[in-house]
Amino acid sequence: MSTLFNAVRCLECGHMMAPDPYAFQCEACGSSWMDAVYACETLPANWPDIVNTRPASMWRYTELMPFADDFQILSIGEGWTPLIRAAALQQESGCTALWIKDERRQPTGSFKDRQAAVAVSALRAQGIKEVVLASTGNAAAAYAAYCARAGIKLWVFLTSSVPAEKMRELALYGAEVVKITGTYDQAKKVAADFAARHGFPVSRGAKSIPCKESMKTIAFEIVEQLGWRAPDWYIQAVSGGIGPLGVHKGFLELYTAGLIDRVPKIGVVQTEGCAPMVRAWEQGREEAEPVRPDSLITVLATGSPGLAYKILNQANAQYGGAMVSVTDGEAFRAMRRVARLEGLSMEPAASVAFAGFEKLLERGYIQPDASVIINCSGHTFSAEKHALEDRYTIRLEASLDSLEARPVEGLAAALEQLDEQITTLVIIDDNPHDNRLIRRLLQSYKSYRVFEAYTGRDGLDLVRQRQPELIVLDLTLPDMDGFSVMAELKMDARTREIPVVVISAKSLSSNEHDYLRQYTDSVWLKGSFSARELVKHVAEVLGDDAEELRHLVASPDARQDDQLLSDFGQQKRSRILVIEDNVWEARLMRRLLESRPTFEVLETYSAGEALAILEDRMPDLIILDLLLPDTAGEQFLARLRSDERTRQIPVLVVTGKELEPAARIQLSSQVDSIWSKLSLDRNMLLAYVENLLAE
Repeated sequence: MSTLFNAVRCLECGHMMAPDPYAFQCEACGSSWMDAVYACETLPANWPDIVNTRPASMWRYTELMPFADDFQILSIGEGWTPLIRAAALQQESGCTALWIKDERRQPTGSFKDRQAAVAVSALRAQGIKEVVLASTGNAAAAYAAYCARAGIKLWVFLTSSVPAEKMRELALYGAEVVKITGTYDQAKKVAADFAARHGFPVSRGAKSIPCKESMKTIAFEIVEQLGWRAPDWYIQAVSGGIGPLGVHKGFLELYTAGLIDRVPKIGVVQTEGCAPMVRAWEQGREEAEPVRPDSLITVLATGSPGLAYKILNQANAQYGGAMVSVTDGEAFRAMRRVARLEGLSMEPAASVAFAGFEKLLERGYIQPDASVIINCSGHTFSAEKHALEDRYTIRLEASLDSLEARPVEGLAAALEQLDEQITTLVIIDDNPHDNRLIRRLLQSYKSYRVFEAYTGRDGLDLVRQRQPELIVLDLTLPDMDGFSVMAELKMDARTREIPVVVISAKSLSSNEHDYLRQYTDSVWLKGSFSARELVKHVAEVLGDDAEELRHLVASPDARQDDQLLSDFGQQKRSRILVIEDNVWEARLMRRLLESRPTFEVLETYSAGEALAILEDRMPDLIILDLLLPDTAGEQFLARLRSDERTRQIPVLVVTGKELEPAARIQLSSQVDSIWSKLSLDRNMLLAYVENLLAE
């Protein structure tokens, strides 16, 4: 059978045009948001049987794809990915029908291979030899692979936040990689300018017919794999929105054809650091305002969704659905949880969807008896440092000389190192200074693997994941107190037998003392014990030979550690210099920053005053306005960067000055971030400063 593609519709004005899969622009309004229309009602009732006779591939749905019979497909085996029943996640979540659409099985590891396969096939059919793409990472890898196979040169524009591993992958395929210091939306603008100058086409993503049509195949496969039934929910992490846009369109076409009895609800999930769709949906707005991304999950860092939000918002209003955001921490916890429970490793962009599923279930959008599909895509390689830290592997340091000269002794020494390193401890304390000090004390005795958590919830998740031999617990935590952490540990069969040592500055009542004596191995008051006493006790709890501690008694390090212990609980204050000519705005910024006791804030109103302060009080961070009374902020910044003493000080620009794209890109290369006063989210700025100074 041939395609049922019979028209192109403009998604902005509704104008109908002739069926051209390469339609670029609306004839009536000039919009570039094109949509393919099919005569779905003419699809034969036995179409499922017809499809079943074709090869298991995303290309089996010919009638609902926009290409003629002689269209030459470029394939590397994309599509027809497994639909996996998530039994363990079902049990833990209470959802009775949960499946994972495993898009990790695609040629380059993400669902963007569907887009690249169709888009690059279309490019080759048009005789195009060079193409330009702006990407946050996954689409770039997919396009690079397919362009290499098609003999098309790819110019890919990435932000500097894209992991170096992804950039090296693109180079391996032969793509020309251009790194932009700025946001993804800025990278798109630069890419478009470059393409226009050289006469190259630029990938238009969700606006183009081939790209969006490729994503319908996810919906087609899900329905077929469920026995030609529709699920209640489809959930996906969203950046620009091309995935759920195409999936919703696919479900809608099958519903129009009478092959399914309902259009599934779409769950749109974004990271809190880049959630323009969620913000707009929660506020009941018809359009999403662009945001500046602030998330470790760079694959989802699209700050301006454009018409995609409007389409998904209308779909949710008509068929149900919801939009939620999750923190990076919630995404990383979900990433570990799915790996631990289901044996599936994914990248953080996909784990955002799983964290969003939990939130949608918790908030009552998803009912426990609903059937739910979650899109799982990508691999963890770009995120281990965030999800697993730098201690997920065990190092054996045994020199070749010792192994060759004394093989038995050398091997024994290596195994002894291994024994030490497989002894795992978890410290749960919200004060990074105290965490580092405790780690130093313990590792001065043996090479324990020590993991740190700064909240109770993260600590519980870390303990369940790592199953340590010992937990060191503070009682004062930001999200839940140590007593609540202790209660959850003792209620969980996986953690109830793990010894707990409490180290806290909290004053305890007699009842609290009694409780802790019952459930912990010991309680230590910060500032009231020696380093040797603590380390000796930990060694005894772990069953180590305490006699080995004698060398610490009179050592200079032990005395120095005892002196440092007196500073337990004393957080080092970071000094921030605010340079702002508007006195009211400077004081407002100061009050915002001083809401955190770890910050010492200096304010000044001119470049000259700032330089005088820098002579004798060097800050850890500078917040700079560009509109100063005595010199331009850009000139002041140039002076900072030319001075050896101030060259490395982080600088955040917070300004009301309008910046042209070229000027913004130039400025971005000299500062850590740029914030507009007109759209400033002060809470987001404060969180950014905290993360920056915690590094």
